[in-house]
Amino acid sequence: MKKASFLMMIGPLFLLGLYFFPLWNIMLGAPQYPEPLGMNIHIDGIQGVNEFDIQNIDGLNHYIGMKTLPKSEDMWEFSTFPLIIGGMVALGVLVGLLGYFKILSPNWFVGWFILMSILGVLGMYDFNAWMVDYGTNLDPNAIMKLANPDGTPMTYKPPLFGHVKMLNFDVTSLPSSGAWMMFTGMMLTVLAFLLGRKTWKSKPKQAKLQTMKVKVKK
Repeated sequence: MKKASFLMMIGPLFLLGLYFFPLWNIMLGAPQYPEPLGMNIHIDGIQGVNEFDIQNIDGLNHYIGMKTLPKSEDMWEFSTFPLIIGGMVALGVLVGLLGYFKILSPNWFVGWFILMSILGVLGMYDFNAWMVDYGTNLDPNAIMKLANPDGTPMTYKPPLFGHVKMLNFDVTSLPSSGAWMMFTGMMLTVLAFLLGRKTWKSKPKQAKLQTMKVKVKK
């Protein structure tokens, strides 16, 4: 149980990488841009991959009526997500510590994983909803008004995951280093649960064997 508890304490600490590394990355490549434009989505804001990427992306978006990219103070998520991650790290370490002292069973380890997974899904849903609004709620007075072949207004929602062609841009959206650190940490908590459950189940059997030995000696 001690090894499992150590893993449970270490796993959530990987989430601290989200304070230093981007969670998601969106890249836009086009012939007129030898070096693609990129955005790194952090839990507390959006940053350009290169110095002037955000400025250039906003300039392009202006022509088709898209909003400028939000600053940290423009979205409540960028002030709330760091608090949630910090709370989950603290909770995970506490659960691991209580497991070490055999106050909590390994079921609490997987409970933390399930809670973190739910929060992750909600975060992805919120991120996708923002991109839908960002790519479809266009300024009607935009300089360029483009339409699909069927006559409906063209939308410019970036993909949540994967690649899409938008006009002459290749847009790719993928998890970044922070997301992979979070994934690694969560998998460690699953491993902690499996290891801890095995140890936890063996205890009653060992106790029965010891009881039987005492009776035999008598």
